Amino acid sequence: MASEIGAAENALNEPQARHVVYCGVCTLPPEYCEFGGTAKKCKEWLETNHPDLHEKLYSEEAVAATLSTLSLEAQKRAAKDSQKKEAKAAAAEAKAAETKAQAQILIKRVERNKRKYVTAVSGLEAHGMDLKKVAKEWGKKFATGSSVTKTASGGEEVVVQGDNSDEIFDWVVDVAGVPEANVDCIEDKKKKAT
Repeated sequence: MASEIGAAENALNEPQARHVVYCGVCTLPPEYCEFGGTAKKCKEWLETNHPDLHEKLYSEEAVAATLSTLSLEAQKRAAKDSQKKEAKAAAAEAKAAETKAQAQILIKRVERNKRKYVTAVSGLEAHGMDLKKVAKEWGKKFATGSSVTKTASGGEEVVVQGDNSDEIFDWVVDVAGVPEANVDCIEDKKKKAT
């Protein structure tokens, strides 16, 4: 009986593993989200997924308690810094949305031999697509070879064997959600040697 009590006391004295919550937006613990560039999104995520922790960190009392420990100058600097961070994050978000709206996806049907075609698609990375995953998915969908290749201009494009330009156009518009105005289909023909 004494050995059972000793074992129970040892179990209580051993350090227990802590459960740490990580932010779904910036992958930092919520206490450190303010130091990342996405504090507003992190705050919204925390409010929907962990309301108790959100209340603990961002309630009126918690904010007032942390600000009361600072001097007046430090409080002014903190307010100014937070406004700058929010403005910078909003500007970066607006710029990313603008570049995404202007980014064009080019679907080129290139003739290899007399009746053999290759479809090359460039500009997918601007819309946040992983080129390798897209190439693999298209290879399975169209039952052809598909790969990511480097272009002469230094970018990357997905090359699919066969004339799949119409199906790829439909996939980009329907599945990826890219507006039709941002997708162009081009047909390249190799010139005959004279």
